[in-house]
Amino acid sequence: MKIKYAGLRPIISQHGISYKEGKEDKYVYLLTALEILQDIDNDFEVKKSYIKYISKNNLEEKQFHSILQKYDIHLEDEANEEIQNYKEKIKLEIKKVNEMKTITQIEKDVWCNNINLMSSYRIQRAINKIYYFHCINDIKTIIRHKRIKEIDLPFSEKYWHVAQSIKGALESGINSVEVKLSEITKDNDMTLKLEVLY
Repeated sequence: MKIKYAGLRPIISQHGISYKEGKEDKYVYLLTALEILQDIDNDFEVKKSYIKYISKNNLEEKQFHSILQKYDIHLEDEANEEIQNYKEKIKLEIKKVNEMKTITQIEKDVWCNNINLMSSYRIQRAINKIYYFHCINDIKTIIRHKRIKEIDLPFSEKYWHVAQSIKGALESGINSVEVKLSEITKDNDMTLKLEVLY
């Protein structure tokens, strides 16, 4: 599956297609998440703290798959299964629209055509989201395995978003832990601090 930018989340109805501001494609954050993943897994020793510096060598798209497969050899099979489930969800949407009693047949046809028209777009967004959350779970695994207590990150919208995802992953599921995410200002320079409270 190819990872590439799709766009904002579409809102689809019998009235047309629009895009929800603020619901950006996870592709935008995947590179940042991959950089964090590689930074915290750069050696075999257990460290209490990691500092992320802005990389001058950006990863290329073709590296996404190979990096993620290093952490999960079943990634492609799992991603394919999740995409199949997403395609079934789209089919179910069309079925539900066709069963609606409150709109006319013309409105149903228009709505279903809009869903079909945006199908590839939405599937690409789903692919990007699947790989993003696999990456977040890999970060969670490494943090837990190495007992990392602190990660310092540059302050930016992308790093904030990824840090929020990491926080959410660590605070959910079995063996969840509390995580504190804060903004630190020192010498007129802002950074983010992710603290894992074991």
